[in-house]
Amino acid sequence: MPLFEYKAVSPTGETLTGEMEAPSSELVIAHLQESGNIPVNAREVGSGFRLESLFRGKRGLSQREIGDMTQQLSTLLSAGLPLDRSLGILTELAENERVESTIEKIRNHVREGGSLSEGLEARHGVFSRFYINMVRAGEIGGSLDQTLSRMAEYLERAKELKDSVISALIYPALLVVLAIASLMLLMIYVIPQFTPMFEDFGGDLPMLTRIVVGVGDILQNFWWALVGFFVLIVVWFRMQMRSPVSRRRWDARFLAMKWVGDVIAKIETARLSRTTGTLLVNGVPLLSALSIAKNVMTNTVLADDVAEAAKQVKTGTPMARALAQNGNFPRLALQMVNVGEETGKLDEMLLKVADTYDREVSVTIDRLMAMLVPVLTLALAFLIGVIVMSVLMAILSVNELIA
Repeated sequence: MPLFEYKAVSPTGETLTGEMEAPSSELVIAHLQESGNIPVNAREVGSGFRLESLFRGKRGLSQREIGDMTQQLSTLLSAGLPLDRSLGILTELAENERVESTIEKIRNHVREGGSLSEGLEARHGVFSRFYINMVRAGEIGGSLDQTLSRMAEYLERAKELKDSVISALIYPALLVVLAIASLMLLMIYVIPQFTPMFEDFGGDLPMLTRIVVGVGDILQNFWWALVGFFVLIVVWFRMQMRSPVSRRRWDARFLAMKWVGDVIAKIETARLSRTTGTLLVNGVPLLSALSIAKNVMTNTVLADDVAEAAKQVKTGTPMARALAQNGNFPRLALQMVNVGEETGKLDEMLLKVADTYDREVSVTIDRLMAMLVPVLTLALAFLIGVIVMSVLMAILSVNELIA
């Protein structure tokens, strides 16, 4: 999603500057206006390399920090402490200056008569729309402590799913890096040691040996071109993902892949179900919940399906039938949603769908990684075998010349 730099003026006359991810500058301006600010400008950040982009994470809070803050605030409010005092205690407990500064600004906003949700929204880009709307629903319903407790649980589940995916990818990633390093070592340093010896004896080397030696020469003399090509591919792909049209095309391709698409659909289904279910539990209307959940999803094809489903739900179509129109969501999830609608327990059923697909994603990823590791190992063994075979064939041809 494109990144925009914005400048606005607050109702108190304070100049606000910052960055926000959004599909277009119009949505950035609309968000600033909804927050009660007067937009001055909003321009897209260039896609080229910017040093400050390496430190963007320092400006906001990490998912873990937000989760810890949410859990601590829920505990303090449940103990009967007023909101202002609870935020003051969190300021004292802050583990770093970024967290302390953010909580202090929220506390100042609350002291001035604003609500907690307004204070969160004033920290542009730090808290998601989903988080802010959840807090606002808790304030309206008079159950802020319970809402924050559910939010902490939601963030913890999301973090667990993300951590499980990352943990599953660590070993295959290390294996790929070691495989590439081993092949580069053989091709750049080992094979060239044999080349002069083969050339001294004259004669034609076997085709396989000539191919391996040629590849080694390319890697040794033009490695910089290969690195540059790889960097260009990465930059090109990032630019593709910044364009809404290209992003949707790529998301559709990923979704159509046999195994990858299945995992993506399950992850997005779990995200949609947990977000919508959590919002419904806190009294947010279904249409608003779907609108918020759409923005939480990362696959634009499925996000568009949810947006279209929201339009149909508005006209009276059941949620399950509306989501089934394009056939991108799993059948089991749709059946469970249908049962939830028929029994009047849609919020509970959506949370069960989320739990079900969180587990399925974890199991699926474990199975894929279990298959990927032997495949990578066999591929590495095959390539090393080809290199060794090329050397042996060259040695045998030299022996024939000597004989």
